[in-house]
Amino acid sequence: MSSSNYAQQRFTTPDGLSLVGDVGGDPDAPAVILLHGGGQTRHSWAQIMHQLVERGYFVVNYDARGHGDSDWSPTGDYSIQALASDLCAIRKTIHGPAVFVGASMGGMTSFYAVGNSEPPVAEALVMVDIVLRVVEEGVEKIRGFMTSHRNGFANIEEAVEAVVAYNPDRPRPKDPSGLRKNLREGDDGRLYWHWDPRMLDVSPSSEPPSQLDALVEISKDVSVPLLVVRGEHSDIVDDEGIAEMCALVPQTEVYEVAGAGHMVAGDKNDAFSTGVLSFLDRHFPVRSAE
Repeated sequence: MSSSNYAQQRFTTPDGLSLVGDVGGDPDAPAVILLHGGGQTRHSWAQIMHQLVERGYFVVNYDARGHGDSDWSPTGDYSIQALASDLCAIRKTIHGPAVFVGASMGGMTSFYAVGNSEPPVAEALVMVDIVLRVVEEGVEKIRGFMTSHRNGFANIEEAVEAVVAYNPDRPRPKDPSGLRKNLREGDDGRLYWHWDPRMLDVSPSSEPPSQLDALVEISKDVSVPLLVVRGEHSDIVDDEGIAEMCALVPQTEVYEVAGAGHMVAGDKNDAFSTGVLSFLDRHFPVRSAE
């Protein structure tokens, strides 16, 4: 099932931005909200969205502010508070129980939203390759990549080469159409990443993940089941970060995806999906959640 089989829906944020998402499945079924990482778009969740819908969930998969088809903030507000406020606005459109699955920036957004809500706005959380304290060297590597192509690319092949240079261990894509969805064509005909570069000006930034003390402060208030999906070769999640996460949020479960880096779902999607679906089967099964 491709994104063309889903309904496109627009959501309005508290500060008036329009966010674009794909929705699939029965709206009365238990819901899963998918939140991509910084610099990505909702298309990064294509495979897991299909699997979740097939399993019987209602799925909302949206482009965060400043990304993809969603509006850019006119004031450059990409703070964790703004992102979490957007998520909560979307959550209010769902009447039944919901789970959040977020990668990196999306994981932090989800954690912040749950920790600041009473009762929790989600029944469970899945955080993909993100913890509350991250490896700074890895953060700088990601920031370097995201800021190194502000002048865009002449064609899709140049963009492919940039991605391969950043992660040479990842197989070169046979079909660049997936990468093309993360690019937009500028007025000059060049291709640019499909996100607002001002996102990186936020301090502390929401992507790449930085040491957000706000998340540590609210960790005591996160009591829902939580899964951290960790890439074996992650640049930003190490053993110390995992240990602190488990100490601060004792119910944390950890699932490591062998051979994956920070872009876990893109690197090893089958193994990633196995871990997420197993967690949902135990903590948020379709039948018992209905």
